[in-house]
Amino acid sequence: MKAVVMKQTGDLSVLALVERPDPVAGPGQVLVQIAVAGVNFMDIGVRQGMAWNEMPNPKILGVEGAGRVLAVGDGVQGFAPGQRVAWVYAPGSYAEKIAIPAASLVHIPDGIDDKTAASVMMQGLTASHFGTDFYPTQPGDVAFIHAAAGGVGLLLTQIVRLRGGTVIGRVSSAAKVAAAKAAGADHVIVDAEGKFADEVLRLTGGEGVHAVFDGSGPSTFQGSLDVLRRSGTFCWYGPVLGGPGPLDIMSLPRSIKLGYAVFFDHIHTPELLRARSAQLFDWIAEGKLQIAIGGEYPLADAASAHADVASRATTGKLLLIP
Repeated sequence: MKAVVMKQTGDLSVLALVERPDPVAGPGQVLVQIAVAGVNFMDIGVRQGMAWNEMPNPKILGVEGAGRVLAVGDGVQGFAPGQRVAWVYAPGSYAEKIAIPAASLVHIPDGIDDKTAASVMMQGLTASHFGTDFYPTQPGDVAFIHAAAGGVGLLLTQIVRLRGGTVIGRVSSAAKVAAAKAAGADHVIVDAEGKFADEVLRLTGGEGVHAVFDGSGPSTFQGSLDVLRRSGTFCWYGPVLGGPGPLDIMSLPRSIKLGYAVFFDHIHTPELLRARSAQLFDWIAEGKLQIAIGGEYPLADAASAHADVASRATTGKLLLIP
């Protein structure tokens, strides 16, 4: 089979399309023909040496995708050849085939296509965690969402609106305003330098927002603190761009609540993975959640996909098509 590997830690030049032996479904595993693989910031972090360092190189990148079951290993129940499945974390997804633990798979409903299913797994479950679990949005809440035209931002905006909240979105360029507005953002601030706080406070009459969702790195940290109202919640995420550095907890203002959100805490059992995924699929089927695909690339162009994700010039989800 063909697969995209990283030969070593480094820049885009370390990626290569290679031939690898076809995997085999071991006990408890399912062999899947991959139809679509998702591209995530996490993949860039792995390539740059921020994760998976215990795995020897060359190794196959990617963790997310959708496809069709080819075979099942011993002890697997609930899956059979021919069924369509999706997953959110299975290392080695930039490939034509993969052997995945059955516990990591969800069934794709008939009304959901493979590209949509692959697009909603990591970013959809992340957005679901942020807007329903880490901060359970209530009617009347005001949320400030960074990168509101990105994959997570577009979905999170819709989920906050579904739960009765108001969204102030931040985008890096005027070209992204329409996408954020289409997802339901009530107000969109164009800002590429981290100078957004005054406008957010103006829009909220000086009160600030109930929740901030910030995966934009250290440059926006102080501004996100500044826009929170008393007892507001700060949801920090996204390790690839780094953290804000050491914090003095007694310096935090206005009794705010600050936390680092990890979507695995939302789906820490197979039952939760399937229940949360089913909710996302239901919202899509009902027309309540729209999935924006920002680009499709053949496996051989994985480096181009990485470059486009890192540029932050894209909107929506980027996909690899084996």
